[in-house]
Amino acid sequence: MAVILITGGARSGKSKRAEIRTRAFPGQPVYVATAEALDAEMEARIATHRARRGTDWIEREVPLDLVPALAASDGGGARLVDCLTLWLSNLMHAERNWEREVTELATALPRLKSPVVFVTNEVGLGIVPDNALARSYRDAAGIMNQTIAAIADEVEFVVAGLPMKLK
Repeated sequence: MAVILITGGARSGKSKRAEIRTRAFPGQPVYVATAEALDAEMEARIATHRARRGTDWIEREVPLDLVPALAASDGGGARLVDCLTLWLSNLMHAERNWEREVTELATALPRLKSPVVFVTNEVGLGIVPDNALARSYRDAAGIMNQTIAAIADEVEFVVAGLPMKLK
């Protein structure tokens, strides 16, 4: 079983790269979407991703319960989770214990049979945010990314559509 983490900034090409990596595994790919279409702009983003992927993916919408969704879809094709930072935002908004949930994810991954490709945003490369909530989110995302990168078999950083192998 492979765990692949693909990170980068906004519009870096990381989702497209993750789709390519996921399709390289045998079986029908599973797209695990953590985003929710809460406004028209997000609906348009989701539609763009769906159109690019095509119809050969099994799609699961999982804004919060990621570990059970990965367990339920295990044994088939590779899973693409897009994206961990939206999942983290959903957890924080729902006032769930994100640290416990990230630890549960990291603990569950080595027990899975089917590959998992994660997309995440690198949010810590800019200036320090001016408010406590944004700083808390930035810090949580950094901790989450480090936790998953530590157990991942491969980690890539995507810039301008170009992947750089980190691990």
